[in-house]
Amino acid sequence: MAETKREIERKYEATGDDVRLPDLTKVAGVAGAVDKGVVELDAVYYDTQDLRLAADSLTLRRRTGGDDAGWHLKFPVATGIRDEIRAPLSPDVPRTLAALLRSRVRDSRPTPVVRLLSSRDVRHLLDEDGTLLAEVSVDAVRAERLGPAPGATAAWTEVEVELADEVDPALLDRVEKRLRKAGLRPSHSASKLARALAETAPEAPVLQKAPAPDRTTAGDHVLGYLRAQRDALIDLDPAVRRDLPDSVHQMRVATRRLRSAFKSYGKVLDRTVTDPVGEELKWLAAELGVDRDQEVLTERLQGRIAALPRPLLLGPVRGRLRIWSTARRSGSRRKTIAVLDSKRYLALLDTLDALLDGPPLRPAARRPVAQVVPQAVIKDYDRLAGRIAHALELGPGEPRDLAMHDARKAAKRARYAAEAAKPALGAPAKKFAQRMKAVQTVLGDHQDSVVAREALRGLAIQAHLAGESAFAWGLLYGQEVATAADRERELPEVWRRASRPDLRERLRA
Repeated sequence: MAETKREIERKYEATGDDVRLPDLTKVAGVAGAVDKGVVELDAVYYDTQDLRLAADSLTLRRRTGGDDAGWHLKFPVATGIRDEIRAPLSPDVPRTLAALLRSRVRDSRPTPVVRLLSSRDVRHLLDEDGTLLAEVSVDAVRAERLGPAPGATAAWTEVEVELADEVDPALLDRVEKRLRKAGLRPSHSASKLARALAETAPEAPVLQKAPAPDRTTAGDHVLGYLRAQRDALIDLDPAVRRDLPDSVHQMRVATRRLRSAFKSYGKVLDRTVTDPVGEELKWLAAELGVDRDQEVLTERLQGRIAALPRPLLLGPVRGRLRIWSTARRSGSRRKTIAVLDSKRYLALLDTLDALLDGPPLRPAARRPVAQVVPQAVIKDYDRLAGRIAHALELGPGEPRDLAMHDARKAAKRARYAAEAAKPALGAPAKKFAQRMKAVQTVLGDHQDSVVAREALRGLAIQAHLAGESAFAWGLLYGQEVATAADRERELPEVWRRASRPDLRERLRA
């Protein structure tokens, strides 16, 4: 069983070998500093041969010694903040941790790359009540390179200050001020592993992500955007597995942006190559949608129920929704993880890598951005305009519902095309994307009402068959009908504001 700990820490180094801590009881809020003795730590760090984990600032280690011996996998959250996921000691990488690395390592097997032996001199900083505020350690580190070309070593001493749980991070600023006065400076390396890799392999530096491309041509621009979405997809995989808030939605958005860009920029990339990849992305988005759509629907119905006056909640309305949602959520969650563990998903990631490493560029890819990208955005806008016109011609009912859903998808594609164009076109693309988002919001709320009505009908049937009152479900159904009608009346005005005549000219300028 793995557990997660939020780690907030800072590292410091001295210009010489002699590292001495100042009196940290002089720091405001610190009443005492207790010497906890010296701990000997032995950690072996694992990575792929091309150091994919290190390139993304991830660390995987097996450590003995100290009170947290075991496997540790660390994900960066922000500067100086990481989530450390722990698992018990075992000979091999625990399956729980291996799954969180799958999007990065694929079929590769992480192997030992560095061994760190640390002699850690620990002090606890306490407040006046004796509560732990932070742990300060002076680490004498010896690093040894492992793997295909072992043998190189390095040694250094550093100071590490780790904040205790639920302590104000401002304490770290006050401690740092004291350390700086004593001659210590923030470490140049983000982690011990990063420093060890750099100092034990000076001729083979740690793999870094490719620098931002020179986006002077349409091909450079589009490929830069696609690579960013591919990276987001890979980065979000472990977040989805950990069930972090909004992770499924963001991963789904990345798949949609990739697929949308393949279509919008068909003059840059050969669609005979990208369309099959787009179909696989569509599959992935649909599978992820099972989880995300259930989450959104449940939140919508919960909000509706919360807004009803208590006298109108006849029967166990909240309980029935909770049971219904839990059953569907449980099944969808298992399915999502199964998809991320599937060979089809890993093959899709490999295909994306191959496509971006050897892109099927068309002649327009060599042209300047301003000659290609605006036309692609305008084409998607024209596509949206046609779909909205069709939807507005229809009377209320299922055909209009379907037409508005098609228009919603077109609005999303136009918005994504504009967002992809922002680095090149600046403010006009940003403004265009905002207008398309406004249209998408109206159409999206309409579609959500369509989906909610179907769910409410099912809940009403379940309540009736169980001998419960279906009154509240019928009332909520009526509210959703009214919401859909409101969005249909609102759409013409929102579209009028979004489709101002100057839109095209500003993009072309």
